[in-house]
Amino acid sequence: MKSLSLCMIVKNEEENLDCCLSNANQYADEIIIVDTGSTDKTKEIAKKYTKNIYDFKWVYDFSKARNFSFDKAKSEYIMWLDADDIVLQQSVNEIKKWKRQDSNEDVLMCNYVTNYEKDYKPIFQYSRERIIKNKPNLRWQDPVHECIVPIGNVVYNENIKIYHHKVNKAYTDRNLNIYLKMIKDNVKFSPRQQFYYARELYYNNRIDDAIHEFSKFISERKGWVINNIEACLNLSKCYQIKKEYDNALSALFGSFIYSVPSGEILYEIGCIFLNQGKYDNAIFWFKLALQSEVNVKSGAFINEDCYRFLPAIQLCLCYYKKGDVIQSYHYHLVSKGFKPNDERVIFNDAFFKDLKDKEVIK
Repeated sequence: MKSLSLCMIVKNEEENLDCCLSNANQYADEIIIVDTGSTDKTKEIAKKYTKNIYDFKWVYDFSKARNFSFDKAKSEYIMWLDADDIVLQQSVNEIKKWKRQDSNEDVLMCNYVTNYEKDYKPIFQYSRERIIKNKPNLRWQDPVHECIVPIGNVVYNENIKIYHHKVNKAYTDRNLNIYLKMIKDNVKFSPRQQFYYARELYYNNRIDDAIHEFSKFISERKGWVINNIEACLNLSKCYQIKKEYDNALSALFGSFIYSVPSGEILYEIGCIFLNQGKYDNAIFWFKLALQSEVNVKSGAFINEDCYRFLPAIQLCLCYYKKGDVIQSYHYHLVSKGFKPNDERVIFNDAFFKDLKDKEVIK
C-alpha cells in the first residue's frame, strides 16, 4: 500500500477549505497545510482536519511555498490541491485503488477540470502533475504558474479528476505583478515564463503588450509545443480584439507547424470567417472542428465544447445565413444532442418549431 501526503498552500480560504478537505482523510495518510498569511478563519478550519499546519512568509513565489509544503511530507507520494479544488467520491475511490496497486510511478498525471456542467461533465480540462513521488529532484519551479516538470516514470490516469471550483473570485493582476517584479529585479525569463507573462498581459487587457510578447515567444521557438500552440491561439484573440482579422488568421495558421490543429484552433478559425460573413469558409472549419478528437494527454488546455457543441451550433447559424434551412435544422439537432438544456438550443428549438408550424421545414 502506497502512502500519500496531501500538501496545500492557503491564504484566506475560509469559504473553500472545508469543502476541499471534507473527504481528504479517505485517501491521504497525512494532510499538510502551509498558510501564507491568512487573516480569516482558514487555520481554524484546517485544525479540524490536521495538526500539520505551518506558517510561511509570502515572498511572491508560489514554487517556494509549495516546496516548503513538500519538504514537510513524510509519505512515499505527495498530492497537491488548491483550496478551491474538490475531489469527488469517484476520484477518491480511484486514488484509493491506485494506492493499493503494485506500481512505481514517479509522476501521476490526472485531469484538472476547471469548467464543467452541473452534472460535473467536463467542459474545460487539461492534464496536470497531481501525485508525485517524494523525491528531491521532483520539486516545483517558477514563482508563478508553477509546475513540476514530469520526469522518470510518468503515468496518465484519466479516471482521477480534480475539479476547480472558484467561489466569487474575480481575475486579478496578482500574477502579472509577480512577473513585473521579476522584470524589475532583472530576472531572465525561461521560455515557459515568457509564455505565461504574455498570457497575463492578455488577461489583464494589455493587448498591445501581449501581442508583442506572444510574437516574441513564438518567433524564438524555444517553448514547449503545447505552449507554442496556445500562444498562437491567444495571439489570434488579441488581434481579433483589435479587429485585425488577417493577422488573427495568420496566428492560428502558424500553429499548424507544431501539430495537427486542435479543435480549439479549428473552431477559432471558423469564428473569424463567420464574423466576416464568409459562411462557406466558416462551415469548412467548423466541420473540421466537429470531426476532431480530444487528446487530454497532450497536456494542452482542452475546451471540449470546441470539439462538439460549439461548432455544431455555429453550423446551424451558418447554414441559416446561407438560406439552407434544412441543413441548419440538422445541425440544430446535432447541437441539441450535445446540450439539450443550453439556452441557445432552447431558443433554436422554439425558432424551428415556428418554422415547422409555418411548414417551412417538414
